Amino acid sequence: MILFLVALVAQGGSPAVASEAPRTTLRILAYNIHHGAGNDEKLDLQRIAHLIRSLDPDLVALQEVDNRTERTGRRDQAAELGRMTGMAWAFGSFMDYQGGEYGMAVLSALPFADSTNHRLPEGPEPRSSLAIRVQLPDEADDLVFAGIHFYRTAEERMAQAGRLLEVLEPEEGPVILAGDFNSTPDSEVMGFIGETFAIPDKGDDHFTFRSDRPDREIDFIVARPAERFTVVESRVIDEPVASDHRPLLLVVEVR
Repeated sequence: MILFLVALVAQGGSPAVASEAPRTTLRILAYNIHHGAGNDEKLDLQRIAHLIRSLDPDLVALQEVDNRTERTGRRDQAAELGRMTGMAWAFGSFMDYQGGEYGMAVLSALPFADSTNHRLPEGPEPRSSLAIRVQLPDEADDLVFAGIHFYRTAEERMAQAGRLLEVLEPEEGPVILAGDFNSTPDSEVMGFIGETFAIPDKGDDHFTFRSDRPDREIDFIVARPAERFTVVESRVIDEPVASDHRPLLLVVEVR
């Protein structure tokens, strides 16, 4: 759900619109869905879609998404989740897998102009970052929303982070990265990203993996420039079955 906030001031006893720019409130979700396979060993996209709908997000970054692979019944998971949630979708492939493709997806309740699957330095598994350019109402510039699933070693993740930030460096408007960074808060990768991106605190219940016995924090939603964003809410969703990761919700005002 998207909200618009306009500050009012009193002038001569009457309310008037202040000079402060309008603010757009965005609900953002990051979720590694483990190709829909839950900790109960059931493949169930419907419960993933139900969870997404219950959180009413504007933007969703999904990791470990299959496109017509054998293991998930040749289903186009990004398209199905788009239909089940009523959101627009885009899929970015990492690699060919089991007769189809394996990668990530984004869902959007907002219009977006295009999608780009940025290729990143490869390790044992190829990696990319799927980015869309979101059209925000009443905003002078667009917002870039990019999905993250870094892998595998610390060196590979640093190379992937470095390349992605290099690609996004020319962007003058707001940028949000969301997903599975496979890196803990005290890692070199997150320290590097934190030099230019704000990393909101998740609170006491901050572990995102694994969902049925969480003991580490490796999923994040980060934003730049920090002065364009105000955090309204940041929390990990306690869902222990649908995937091996817990979803992360961030609500921000963009100005």
